[in-house]
Amino acid sequence: MALRAVQVSDVPSASVGLHSSRLSTSTGVEVGRDELKEIRKFMVVGHRGNGMNMLQSEDRRMKAFKENSLLSFEAASKFAVDFIEFDVQVTKDDCPVIFHDDNIVSEENGGICEKRVTALSLSEFLGYGPQREPGKMGKSLLRKTKEGNILCWNVEQDDSLCTLEEAFHKVHPSLGFDIELKFDDHIQYQHEHLVHVLQAILKVVFEHAKDRPIIFSSFQPDAAQILRKLQSTYPVFFLTNGGTQLYCDVRRNSLEEAIKLCLEGGLQGIVSEVRGIFKNPGAVAKIKEANLSLLSYGKLNNVPEAVYMQHLMGVEGVIVDLVKEISEAVSEMISREGEAGRGLEHQVKAKPQFSEKELLFLLRLIPELMQL
Repeated sequence: MALRAVQVSDVPSASVGLHSSRLSTSTGVEVGRDELKEIRKFMVVGHRGNGMNMLQSEDRRMKAFKENSLLSFEAASKFAVDFIEFDVQVTKDDCPVIFHDDNIVSEENGGICEKRVTALSLSEFLGYGPQREPGKMGKSLLRKTKEGNILCWNVEQDDSLCTLEEAFHKVHPSLGFDIELKFDDHIQYQHEHLVHVLQAILKVVFEHAKDRPIIFSSFQPDAAQILRKLQSTYPVFFLTNGGTQLYCDVRRNSLEEAIKLCLEGGLQGIVSEVRGIFKNPGAVAKIKEANLSLLSYGKLNNVPEAVYMQHLMGVEGVIVDLVKEISEAVSEMISREGEAGRGLEHQVKAKPQFSEKELLFLLRLIPELMQL
């Protein structure tokens, strides 16, 4: 399918909120065509919907719903989350689909078969796993771990694979989308290819987003900067490990490099692995001075005390797997702040109140993380 170039005139002229209208609109952010104003509340974002799948985990919560599925998005929407995060790739026939892994793994003819998602057509991609037709099952869907082990992708509530367009139509419009643009770390992409893929995604977003809050994010530095040039309606965040893992591309190796990339490309924010923030807390002030927003992701975001600490440090939101537990903890934190603020005259900003046990944990947390 031929894609026309995306022009600024194609995008809606109305400003887009970086907060969900599901919550109080007085605590949100308004994102204009060319700027991102300050985030006035602490955001909770559901990772791959209601949480990623860890098939080798004994924690049933990590296998409750198929990640990146409409069922998982619906489950997350029942809690006080502002956005759901999910991964988007583009099939060979230019259809944006929602799937995390670079390769899709199945058992065919008695052997294990791996196929690159971007090398499949839309119909081939949708032919894996449960089908929309009742009782119909497609090709088996397995998962390959980072260690190379092949696991059956068994979850308590399974669901079909889906497209980005389906998500726009079937997820409540007040729930924001953090659309991660997925690219293979092991491939060096040409500029023209990145533009083509991003235009395919933008075409669906511009046609179906309407008033839904949208954030784009990507670990691919060039893709993030190109997307920012292609449109100015939605904020673009750069994803980084924050130095917890090193890459050949130095732009991915520290929060300082992430700041530099954002300023050079006009990006509006950074999403960092939480350990990168704890290892380099001084970078938070630099990010604020650069007028950039800061969110975090990582397993530690499933620990309420680690989330509280980030709030104190100035992080503006967390991407989490344990959506129910962390959204409830954050709601309680915000409630405490409100009560403290009402009880202190002229109080500008109340801090979370911690028990002695929580304070001891927080005091131990940073030094321990520095050793990771």
